Amino acid sequence: MTGLRYVYAVCRPLGAPLQAELTGVAGAPAKQLNHHGLVAVVSEVPERDFAEEPLRSHLEDLDWLAATARAHQGVIDALTVVTTPLPLRLATVFRDDSAVRTMIEAREDHIRHTLDRLEGRVEWGVKIYAETEQPQQAAQPVPKAASGRDYLRQRRQQTRAGEDLWQKAETFATRLHEQLSAFAEESRLHAPQHPALAGGTAGRNVLNAAYLVPRGDSEEFVELVDRTKDDVPGLRVELTGPWAAYSFAGEEA
Repeated sequence: MTGLRYVYAVCRPLGAPLQAELTGVAGAPAKQLNHHGLVAVVSEVPERDFAEEPLRSHLEDLDWLAATARAHQGVIDALTVVTTPLPLRLATVFRDDSAVRTMIEAREDHIRHTLDRLEGRVEWGVKIYAETEQPQQAAQPVPKAASGRDYLRQRRQQTRAGEDLWQKAETFATRLHEQLSAFAEESRLHAPQHPALAGGTAGRNVLNAAYLVPRGDSEEFVELVDRTKDDVPGLRVELTGPWAAYSFAGEEA
């Protein structure tokens, strides 16, 4: 390798080579770099795109960022099928193999401890959205107010209905998070997702959480979430996963 080293994850030695057709960021094949009984999964990437200055510029280009994130996640997903990877941040880049080995040595105790903790476990994500309006309400024409007083009364009614929905949403989200946290080995609450990052999905994000679940218990976890999806009209529950345990990987996540 002569370019920079893009590092996807660190894991235990694999029982077999990576898929020959597995390509990562910038279309480069993913390879294993072995050191001290650990494996860094890396690709060679060009300096013209991944040196500090061009990388900073690229990270402001949403199309480039999305394509890079998809390629990064593709490698992580392939690893998750065959092992328990410790995923690194998007666009983690080192000068050469020696720099990657130095990173492994500096963080070796933490890496091993975290891999032990995550072994055989996956991450599930749960988001709850409070719809801005019910579909049947959206389809109905809003009656024209006969007077200013009628208009104000309609506005008060809309405000009270919205406040009631937010209260129900928060109560439901708190209860569901407690149930899922009791089932999972660990949980993390993330900041609510901005609507622009949800693909334009209508609704206010009232829960954005991750749960660490033993792989063998995943089916039961999914069923637990599914049983709650229709509990409160006007709320939408989204389940994603299973993922590598990004939210539980500590400093390397």
